[in-house]
Amino acid sequence: MDRNLALDLVRVTEAAALGAAKHMGRGDKNTADQAGVDGMRKMFESMNIEGIVVIGEGEMDEAPMLYIGETVGKKGEKAMKVDIAVDPVEGTNSVAKGLPNAIAVVAMAPRGCLLNAPDMYMDKIAVGPKAAGKVSLSATVLENLKATADALNKSITDLTVTMLDRPRHQEVIKQCREAGARITLFKDGDVAAALATCFEYTGVDIMLGIGGAPEGVIAAAGLKCLGGHFEGKLVPYEEEEKQRCIKMGVDVNKRLYMEDLVKGEEVYFAATGISDGDLLKGVMYKGNHIVKTHSVVMRSETATIRFIEAIHKLNKKPSYAY
Repeated sequence: MDRNLALDLVRVTEAAALGAAKHMGRGDKNTADQAGVDGMRKMFESMNIEGIVVIGEGEMDEAPMLYIGETVGKKGEKAMKVDIAVDPVEGTNSVAKGLPNAIAVVAMAPRGCLLNAPDMYMDKIAVGPKAAGKVSLSATVLENLKATADALNKSITDLTVTMLDRPRHQEVIKQCREAGARITLFKDGDVAAALATCFEYTGVDIMLGIGGAPEGVIAAAGLKCLGGHFEGKLVPYEEEEKQRCIKMGVDVNKRLYMEDLVKGEEVYFAATGISDGDLLKGVMYKGNHIVKTHSVVMRSETATIRFIEAIHKLNKKPSYAY
């Protein structure tokens, strides 16, 4: 794929973040999400791609834009055919309540390379490059903590484990505490938490627990660019979810490795902060139509990681002026 697509992709997440951030703390997560969707889709239309949304805002009858199966981009004869996974506002509740760690995020790969994950739960484990290949969902919590600590040349008492703050994680939390590990819980959005394991400045060493399966694919794309490690296993709670997996050709009993979720070596990933978080700063309004954004954009083939601080003059950018 054209390497210039990376910068085009970060413009997509910037547009989504700028749209959603206008609604920070206003208590309306649906309006914030729609603003993110509208901004993202508008920028996709300027890209020379024929992209199929394999992970989006829901099925066609549930989402007016960026639904699963929708095609985006210029779609010309020379347009590159790609798969796209999007989460215009990862952490809609965080935006609505003015909480941290909300991001706009996109992953892109050649056609057929991103798993069309069903909208259900997934058990996950994520670590950075130093612990890649050392942990596994088939191991116990204690075994994974020991393996991560050894890889990072730390004691378990120096490890920081992160997971969603949900009642379903009480047993995992108990085991981490018994092992002596530190724990940091977050309310929403586990893509940013998974990526945080790859950056020392975040202080996060390993992510555990159950979250959304679509977010798992997006996180795996980012971790592939970073040289990290991700595994997932679908967790169907109802028979209907099992049947949907069968229909989509996804084995609910299979442990999903990185290559199952994101095939090949050519993957792009971009994210822009909406609210301040461990990984990215949120959108900052400077006055006089001036807005600042903080993004990361990555390409797996070259292992290039770019952090971009951009200053936007919205009165000069009609596409960004919401």
